[in-house]
Amino acid sequence: MPIPSRWSVPIPRCSLQQWIFGSACGPLPDHKAFIDPDNPEANFLTMTDFRLLAKRVALGLQQAGIKEGDRVLIFSNNNLFFPSIFLGVLMAGGIVTGANPGFVPRELAYQLKDSEAKFLFVAEHATKTAFEAAAEVGLPRENIFVLGTATTPSASTLAQSPTAGPGVRGRVDGARHWTELLAGNLAQASTWSWQEPANPEETTCCLNYSSGTTGVPKGVEISHHSYVANGVGVSHMNRLRPDHAEKQKTDRGLCFLPLYHAYGQTYFIANLPHLRIPVYVMPQFDFPKMLAHIQRFRITILSVVPPIVVLLAKHPLTPKYDLSSIETIGSGAAPLTREVCEEVERLFPPRAGPGGREEQLYVRQGWGMTEVTCTSMSWDPAAAAGPSAGVGEVYPNCAARLVALDGSGAEVTHAGERGELWVTGPTLMRRYWRKPEATAETIVVDADGTRWLRTGDVAFVEEYRPGGIFHVVDRVKELIKVKGNQVAPAELEGILLENPDVADAAVVGVTIRGEEVPRAYVVRSPKSGAAEGDVARWMEGKVSRYKRLKGGVVFMDAIPKNPSGKILRKLLRERAQKEVGDSAAKPSRL
Repeated sequence: MPIPSRWSVPIPRCSLQQWIFGSACGPLPDHKAFIDPDNPEANFLTMTDFRLLAKRVALGLQQAGIKEGDRVLIFSNNNLFFPSIFLGVLMAGGIVTGANPGFVPRELAYQLKDSEAKFLFVAEHATKTAFEAAAEVGLPRENIFVLGTATTPSASTLAQSPTAGPGVRGRVDGARHWTELLAGNLAQASTWSWQEPANPEETTCCLNYSSGTTGVPKGVEISHHSYVANGVGVSHMNRLRPDHAEKQKTDRGLCFLPLYHAYGQTYFIANLPHLRIPVYVMPQFDFPKMLAHIQRFRITILSVVPPIVVLLAKHPLTPKYDLSSIETIGSGAAPLTREVCEEVERLFPPRAGPGGREEQLYVRQGWGMTEVTCTSMSWDPAAAAGPSAGVGEVYPNCAARLVALDGSGAEVTHAGERGELWVTGPTLMRRYWRKPEATAETIVVDADGTRWLRTGDVAFVEEYRPGGIFHVVDRVKELIKVKGNQVAPAELEGILLENPDVADAAVVGVTIRGEEVPRAYVVRSPKSGAAEGDVARWMEGKVSRYKRLKGGVVFMDAIPKNPSGKILRKLLRERAQKEVGDSAAKPSRL
């Protein structure tokens, strides 16, 4: 039997931009929406600037020939203009797809071709890659807009300027400077309104690319309605806190998560602006700068991925900064052990909370996927919950179920019993872009007509009831089978991180002499003198015999991860197989 959310919340039937701003032309609070932390006094956008600049981008794109449903790819690191460009595409009737600014030409060309993007926005430093990829797929230079910053005035000045920056003077090798889209449309934008979608549930607003539960990257079609439903859930959970109205007045967010990714995108382009919480925007993650910005701007909300939590716990710079302003640390995108969370929590002594009761800051993990817009599980801030390795309870308007791992399709209905997590709700993707087979493998329609997403995650619930706390322990396809026993890599990684000689770790399975065994790749702590064998022997006293690292321990400089913090296990499995696996090259015998 599915476990529903404790909350059913109305979802407005409107576009994402309507939900964020409330209207196309109505008054907005006169406070800063996005701020450059390196130049906060001069470089910022107010909420009014944010909307006006988005409308000007929309009008410029319409003049450039965008049609309803056309895809527009943004290939850029974070900047103050990214949110306005994102929403400008939506206001013009288009669909946004964002790409990792670290892509090589082959990777970018794949996404351009797969999405059939008609326009491309590119950061100035990435034009070489963009031009090569665009040429491969036949995208003309005149449809490429360069996001140059050297010749662009401050964000607020640009939003209100009729001449709109460098214009044609900023062209790069035939590509247009993006401010050409703003030329001559200031007066029109002030009174212009976008056209609301007739059916928000069936109108796609973005294609966020994901590998899904397996396979090559796929465009995840998220509708306006799903994006709004995700934001409604986030806002509802935020408002459960008894002192939310007062807290919201002093909240500040710091954005270093990439805005092309669903996690950073939903929180910093949509959710925090909707809540009128100012956001300081970093170009990319930089740990020392993050600490400095938290201290200087008294950041209260920290949205992170597990590698950042590990840095907070173990980096020698952490205790040198005043982080006392932080009231919320939320982690997502990959599993995180309770032990690492506790190391971070010790940095924050208890403080007075609502009603004068003592309140301890806990690192709270949430759970979500690109396929459910972003978030599907989180924590009730009003509940007096203690420390937990769980990911919280089911989000408003959603439901979850657990399905047996033996392939029988039977439903798991006992607390503590593990199964594959399936979820449903209004945040569920429409489909994978033009990949019906992959969609059919991932979305199951039950006898009642309910669409369920097979997440590929292994989970259990503490109590089988609404409000039960879920724990996500690993991926179905990443479990290591040792003599018939299932070994979760995330469990072993969490134990390894308890070792003071270990700064980071990843565990994969490797087949040696026909048997799969765990093998660990480890980043040593800076002052550690431990050998690889020392770590393996330390581990023997911590786990059952079948969980021991019989595939060995290997030191490396850094664990390979994607920008959202997920370990790139495929690379490590391939490396392990070459190093010690049965398919490894064997020395010839004479």
